[in-house]
Amino acid sequence: MCCESRFLEALHDRGLRLTPQRERILAILHEMDGHATAEQIYERIVAQNPSMDISTVYRTLELLQMLQMVGCIDVGGQRRYELLSLHGAHHHLYCRICGQLLRVEAQEMQPLIEHLAQLSGFEADPEHLIIPGLCEECRHRVAVSP
Repeated sequence: MCCESRFLEALHDRGLRLTPQRERILAILHEMDGHATAEQIYERIVAQNPSMDISTVYRTLELLQMLQMVGCIDVGGQRRYELLSLHGAHHHLYCRICGQLLRVEAQEMQPLIEHLAQLSGFEADPEHLIIPGLCEECRHRVAVSP
């Protein structure tokens, strides 16, 4: 894993250990390669280790966020997590119907951010910009519905 050594170093700097549970949660995030809920991560872990508690998943995700290794977005009242080392800075288009998240690279949003600055003098600092709407498939389904 590309970020395990960074995680180990960050834990060590804070006097913490890389427990098997923390290591497994990090591995699951790598395997899922996307936006996973804490519950989805927990389901994968319980299939292999039924003794792990979901609170361990939440605490580890909070720790990873604090270390800026995991990003969290809230869409539709549901928090989703992803490894920042795998995906880098980016934004999302969120389909309100099917819940699909489409990735938008940060540089693709830069012209909009610059335009807003010129228009209003406001300097936006978007960490995770989420634009709700309808994906192509849902938009087509809605248009065809009677």
